[in-house]
Formats: sequence, C-alpha cells, structure tokens
Amino acid sequence: MKKYNHILLIGFVSSILLLSSCEKFLDKPLENQQRSEEIDYSNTAMMYAPVSGVYRAASDDNLVHWIDLSIRCMRDDDYQQAAPNPNDNPELMAIKNFQRDVTIQSYWGLNQSWISYYSLAIAANNALMELELFAANIPTTNAADIALNRQYQAEVRFLRAYAHLMASRLFGDVPILSDSGDIARLTTIGKSTVAEVRQFIIAEMDICIQDLEDARPNQSKHVGAVTRYSALLLKAKAAADLAGNDNGSPYWDQVLEATNQIIASNKFSLFADFYQLFKLPGKLSNESLFELQYSDFGLPVGDIVRPGVDWGTFFRWQGPSGDQRGSAISGAGWIPPSQNIIDFLSNRNDAVRLGTTILDCGIDGNPATFKETPSGDRVYGNTFGIKHFNGKTYLPVNQMTEGRLEYGANNNVRILRYADALLLNAEAKVRKGQNGDEPFNIVRQRVAMAPIQGVTLDQILDERRAEFACEWWGERFNDLVRTGRAQQVFGARFVPGQSEYIPIPQTQIDANTNFR
Repeated sequence: MKKYNHILLIGFVSSILLLSSCEKFLDKPLENQQRSEEIDYSNTAMMYAPVSGVYRAASDDNLVHWIDLSIRCMRDDDYQQAAPNPNDNPELMAIKNFQRDVTIQSYWGLNQSWISYYSLAIAANNALMELELFAANIPTTNAADIALNRQYQAEVRFLRAYAHLMASRLFGDVPILSDSGDIARLTTIGKSTVAEVRQFIIAEMDICIQDLEDARPNQSKHVGAVTRYSALLLKAKAAADLAGNDNGSPYWDQVLEATNQIIASNKFSLFADFYQLFKLPGKLSNESLFELQYSDFGLPVGDIVRPGVDWGTFFRWQGPSGDQRGSAISGAGWIPPSQNIIDFLSNRNDAVRLGTTILDCGIDGNPATFKETPSGDRVYGNTFGIKHFNGKTYLPVNQMTEGRLEYGANNNVRILRYADALLLNAEAKVRKGQNGDEPFNIVRQRVAMAPIQGVTLDQILDERRAEFACEWWGERFNDLVRTGRAQQVFGARFVPGQSEYIPIPQTQIDANTNFR
C-alpha cells in the first residue's frame, strides 16, 4: 500500500512568490488545499474527494466573491452602479467608466478577482495531480475505475477551463495554468492571448466531452456534477468568443455543432416558470447545465454551505438594504439594476422577464411605505435612494427553511442554462445563413413572448440581453465586445482596443514582469 505525506499548497505558493501575506498570488486557503494527513491512493473509494474539493473551491468565493461579482457587473449597462453609495469604492465607478490608470491597476478588488480565478485553477491542478496518483494504483484490468478516474479528471478540467474563461473575459491576455508544475513558474510564466485562452478551453473540452457522463447534471451520480453537455456549452461559448462578429468564421461551425448536440440529446428543456427558475423550485432543473450548489440542510439552525451566511456572500450582497423591519429579505444593496435595463424590458413588453429580474424597494426611512414582491414579501426600503434590486437573486420567505434568516441561504447560483445553448444555436444558424427561428422561439415562448419569423441577428442579441439580464457573469458586456457593438452602446468613453479588458493587477505585475 502506497501512501504520500502532503504539505499545504498555500505554503508552497507563498515560498515561491516571496511576497507579503496580502500580496501573494494566492493569499487565501483553498477548499482543496493539500492535506497533512496520509492518503491511501490505492483506495479508489476515496477518489472523488479531490474532485469534491474543487467544486467546493468554486462555490466558496472563487466564483462568487462579492468584489469580483461587483467588478464583472459594473461593465454591463444592466446595472446602475456598484455600491448603494457611489462614493463607496469609487474605483468601481471608474471601472464602469472604462478608466485605465494606476489607481485602477492598484485597486485591491482587481487583485482579489485574479486570486479567485487562479485559486480555482491551482486547486484544479492539485486535484488532477491527486487523481493521477489514484490512476497509477488502478489495475489495468479494472476498466470501470479507469473510466471513473478519467471522468473525474474531466470534471476538474472543466472547472479549470471555466476559471480561465472568466479570468480572460475580465483581464484579456492572461497566463494559462494547465499543469501542477506551473505553480513553480508563477513568477516567470508568460501571458497567453485571449484567442489562445479560448483555443485552450476548446481543446480541453474536446478531451473532456468523451469522458464525462452522458447525462443532465441532475441525473449524474453525484447530483449536479458537470456532464458532457456542460462541456459542450462551455466549448460553444469559447468558440463564439473566437468567432466574434465574423459570420464566415469556422468557429461558428463549432458553436453550431456543440449546441446541436445539446439540443439533439433531448435531455434538456426550459423550466416552465421563468420566475421560479431562480428560486428553490428551479434548483438543478432540466434546464441546468451547471450550478454552484448550496444548502442549509433543511435545518432551522446550524452551519450553511455558503453563500447566505454573511455580508460577503452572493445573495445577501444583492438584497435590498435599509431597515427591513426584521424581514429576511434584506442585504447590502449593492449592484442594483439600471433604469436602462428596466426601460429595455418595458419597451419590449417583456413582462415576465421584467417582473422576475427587477424588484422594487420602498422608500427608505418610511416604515409606512413598502413594495410587495410577486411572492407577497414586503420590502421597506433601500439606502441612498436605490429603487430596485435584482429579482433573480431574490428568495421568498415562504421558500426559506423555517427558522432561517439568511437571505438566499438554501439556493443555488445558476451559471450555465439551456436557454444559452438555444440562443447560441440560433445565432450560429443565422450567421451561417440558416434559419434560427425554432431555438430562438422556444426561449421567447417560455416567457409568453410572441414568436418571430425570420429572426435576425439583432433580434437574437436583444433576446440574449433580455434572457440573461442581471445574471452576474457579464454576458451582456461580453456579447457587446465580441460583436463589436460596445462603443455603439457606451459611447466615447469606450475605446476599442483598450476598454474591453481591465488591467492586470499591479500586485501581479510586481510579482511577474511578464504580466505587463
């Protein structure tokens, strides 16, 4: 029986970088940090443990940290501002105005975003190293365990690829950490271009697809795990970024092929009630291709798998602030929806999406004045005159575990949805001169919008904005960038070739001059 002693990954990274505790490439512990106890790698019953650790790392701040959430959202015109008080964290308003200066580059929030994404990538590389150790102990005659090990490696590689997608969408040219040995090169590794990062993701997904479960995530052995179709959608998104606004790009063939496979599987369908999709009834529905999972375990007291337990978590960060008179529907009041998205949805007569995405606040300081949500909860106000909050992060009191007051504690964060596959499929078809009506209208009809015949590219992009409004992953901004329409929307403050990405944090440049 072979055993290995482990050291903490964070300590290893610290010794490599020789930076102060607040300036390290990683300055927070990982959920999947290497363990000090001995692990028996011949015991395949333990083989899922490192995989579970990476899922936990993704769910615990690496993809839902409040400042990263605020930075991503700021560049969309779907959001009014970051903080309820625009003078709080003025760097976020500078990001919204596409400023690029030393103040922004030195902003602690940028470094935290960088840390979040690369913490996840390094956690994934560490897990892959452990899975290789398990694989080395599996007899060549044990085909089932060999296949299971390959599946687990594919799940981890998906999470690593997603971390790279998010890092590159925010910072542009970034390093690719594709091997555990990259940890030792963090002070010397170079950047890869945006195109190279997308090509890396596509190549990774091509490998992963064949090893992942042929199932919906809610059908997987470990319920909610990424499956073959999660990888196909991630591949389609990376290919769409590469294709850009070039209708003749061969990458649109890849978008079409990947989304066709998802649709043809007949495994997915849109959740009928758009409003409830983002609440407990919609958790891990047949529309879900990837969610971050959380739970309060149905208990009135005790630990909660985050978010939901403190101010720095996903749902409460976006809940209405102010005196909510003891209601659990409360939060920090950050990143409120903009009047722009309200007008956009209103002018389309898009009532279902408007009523789901935008919820109203009462008048702060006036307990006699309140607004009522569609589920009957009263909201008594929000600070600094903020009038609205994000309804897609709203969890009604009647769906919360009795005794709990932590806003959104038992809900999941939706990341990849079947609606995205349908609309990318429609877009790829139209760009290739085909008819995209069928997948496009499936999405519209779910929210009681009349079908459109002979749908155009402009109509598809408008539908994407309406469908994914305020869904926190920056899809709106990314769509504007990849289609070359950002300056048209944002005006002179958006400078093509400069404003698409946020500067790499100065802390990281100080650690590695190749990041300049």
